[in-house]
Amino acid sequence: MTDVTLIDTTLRDGNQSNWGATGLDTGMMLQIAPVMERIGFESIDFTTSTHMAVAVRFKKEDPWERLRLMREATPDTPLSFLTTGMRFISWEAASEELMEFAFRLVVNNGIRRFAVMDPMNNVPAMLNMADLTRRAGGEQIVAALTFTLSPLHDDAHFAQAAGKLAASGKFDKIYVKDPGGLITPERTRTLMPALKAVMGTVPLEFHSHCTIGLAPFSYLEAAETGVDCLHTCAAGAADGMAQPSMSQTIANLRDMGHTVDVNDEAVALFDTYMTALTASEGLPPGHPGQYDRAFFRHQLPGGVMGTMKRQLAETGRAHLLPQVLTEIERVRAELGYPIMVTPFSQIVSTQAMLNVTGKERYETVPDEVTRYVLGRFGKPAMPMDREIEARIRDSKRARALEDEAQMASLDELRAKIGKGCSDEEFLLRATMPEDQVDAMVAAGPARRGYDPKSKPVMDLLRELTARKGLGSVKIDKPGFKLELNGRGR
Repeated sequence: MTDVTLIDTTLRDGNQSNWGATGLDTGMMLQIAPVMERIGFESIDFTTSTHMAVAVRFKKEDPWERLRLMREATPDTPLSFLTTGMRFISWEAASEELMEFAFRLVVNNGIRRFAVMDPMNNVPAMLNMADLTRRAGGEQIVAALTFTLSPLHDDAHFAQAAGKLAASGKFDKIYVKDPGGLITPERTRTLMPALKAVMGTVPLEFHSHCTIGLAPFSYLEAAETGVDCLHTCAAGAADGMAQPSMSQTIANLRDMGHTVDVNDEAVALFDTYMTALTASEGLPPGHPGQYDRAFFRHQLPGGVMGTMKRQLAETGRAHLLPQVLTEIERVRAELGYPIMVTPFSQIVSTQAMLNVTGKERYETVPDEVTRYVLGRFGKPAMPMDREIEARIRDSKRARALEDEAQMASLDELRAKIGKGCSDEEFLLRATMPEDQVDAMVAAGPARRGYDPKSKPVMDLLRELTARKGLGSVKIDKPGFKLELNGRGR
């Protein structure tokens, strides 16, 4: 039996998969950070550039402040940043100059580990990104090899990529990233040994989702094959479309004879806090997903599925869901079997929905689909359908997009934005709408803590103080007394 370590995904992937990345704010994270520090995680999967944008857009919170405060609260547990190619916040392709500038800032503000993912598993691109993150000061660089199902993506295909990544000497670890939760226990028993056979001494991690209920079983099989580290989530944020439950995974691993060296008391406190927070904030807690074989065909990640269902329902077309899912399979094949991970899962599903709801297939082609066909996201693993590719490439819009300007250089952005702000604020203004950054700055510092028990009282006070003409408020019950007096409005 082996020692198995854990990486926590609660604050990033749990928050993203089950709550659209908007469930947690800075105060909620800081409140539990000292407990997380005691658990003994190998790392905390903390943020991405997209999450940083969400902090600004939806919480009016400074993501750099959030990062610095979490670094101070968890000095011995590395915070991890997931990067998904040559982009930072904006989907525009960025220069190496801008990416290295951005990575240096995230390192300066607290990131120690980088997970490098390319949405096409392009090995040269991943090697280049490893160099960028290392030059920026990253202490640990991890290659995220993204799993998918297609006629091409067998165990040998993934092993070939893993072998090249490991042999490069540029990565400290490799992890299998399974965004659709599609790796079965049976596939685990063949895939993981195939990867380990070509990785030498490079450690292997496993990151999957509970979307169709497979991940808790596949995690145990992975440990049996010698996988070194598993990505898990605290109660409330676990399961659903996120990662398996931390406490249950620990119990199951130990029952099988594996060693998991964590602070059990701190794990229990983390679970208790997140359960209380979920209930207090009205966030839907994660539940193990139902097994649905259709996911092996359309491979749509749970978060994208939820968005698509909502969009169809809002337009009175919920009944079209089965047709859209079937069309997704067809569009994905026509586009060369892109891996169903951001941004390709959104690109494929959007085109499929337009094909079903429009008068004819590919009557409307979004710009991101055209950019994909033009090669802006790299070369697909398999050839595209010749007729579909030619139809899009020969369109008037494709010709316009071929000539579109790329993202400006740092000097050009500085000239446009000015020098009256910090590097961190400058980067936000360079990649986000100005009004959103202005609102964040105006909101001031984020709260430094959070108490789930106080939320009902605070909600009541906000409701009462919003009422005009109210002169005083008095709350009197056993063990609690509050009296507020003021002028009516």
